Amino acid sequence: MTFSALAPVVSEYRFCGVTTVQLDQARRLLCRLQDAIRDSVRAAQLRGKRELAGVATVTLADTIYVIDKISEVTVLDWFRENWPKKWPVQLVMEGLDDFSEPATFPARVPVERTIFKCIIDPIDGTRGIMYDKRSAWSLAALAPQRGTATKLSDITVAAMTELPVIKQELSDQFSAVRGRGVKAERIDLRTRRRRKFKPQPSQARDLAHGFASFAKFFPAGKTWLAEVEEKLWRELKAGAEIFDDQYMSTGGQIHELLAGHDRFIADLRPLAFERLRFHSSLACHPYDICTALIAEELGCVITAPDGKPLHAPLDTTTPVAWAGYANRRLARWIGPKLRTLCVSPSTARLLKPCRS
Repeated sequence: MTFSALAPVVSEYRFCGVTTVQLDQARRLLCRLQDAIRDSVRAAQLRGKRELAGVATVTLADTIYVIDKISEVTVLDWFRENWPKKWPVQLVMEGLDDFSEPATFPARVPVERTIFKCIIDPIDGTRGIMYDKRSAWSLAALAPQRGTATKLSDITVAAMTELPVIKQELSDQFSAVRGRGVKAERIDLRTRRRRKFKPQPSQARDLAHGFASFAKFFPAGKTWLAEVEEKLWRELKAGAEIFDDQYMSTGGQIHELLAGHDRFIADLRPLAFERLRFHSSLACHPYDICTALIAEELGCVITAPDGKPLHAPLDTTTPVAWAGYANRRLARWIGPKLRTLCVSPSTARLLKPCRS
């Protein structure tokens, strides 16, 4: 069977007359939005708010911390003040589920009259940044509005911006329009000067002496995931010198792939929970993986574990299992083995279902 990850997926989309130049303007708008998010988070960090790590609420999608609420206010204010009225948009983001109607801009525009659906994770990697441990990332992407049929594979514009720890004065920002390459800038937060640079994913042919990881951030499912990971390394005869990195941010993991730091990443938590009959919202969701386009534009391969394109709807609750490869050669080597493991009965029996 051909590993379908190697066939680039470009959705058939229409933007109601929006030109390529205007799509690039939309890309710049998402970058400006994320500049505002970064600045609001930075201000809270510098004020030394100890309560940033406090739990604000728990939703169907995730736990919302105090630091998340700060960024959510920034997002809503920014859209009210800055989003072009000529491009009606529906906003998809955690924290909006309690609204009686979908969030659209301009306000109260019916969803059926919007031309964009914008999915956002203002802070991806909250748990790391709220303890000033590791950079988080602000993620945003645009797709043509197709109502509930709008999927990850429809995304055409994406941006991601680093939210650094307090002692770090530099912030990287990446953005892309499908088929137009990637814009990358490093921003000095003291002077506001921007410097362009070119990220380069790893061109390695194997995993030896490199970083390759399975996401297993929480106790739930960790043993099952580790067993599958170890079995994959054995199937590949990949050797013992493979380094693990548990970056608790899907956006951060995407960055590690596109920056040349990591060679392979798999997040199979939804599969683990399903096999173990364990209910948990602690998984990747569409807003976490919405900037995969940026890595793909640089030559990375991002797919479902079975090698098919990511087709999850643009919502806040659907669990997403995914695999990322730094280059096509690695995808051809690892992908078929991973797919076989994910569907094999022996893997399904690695652990007996636990009682919840």
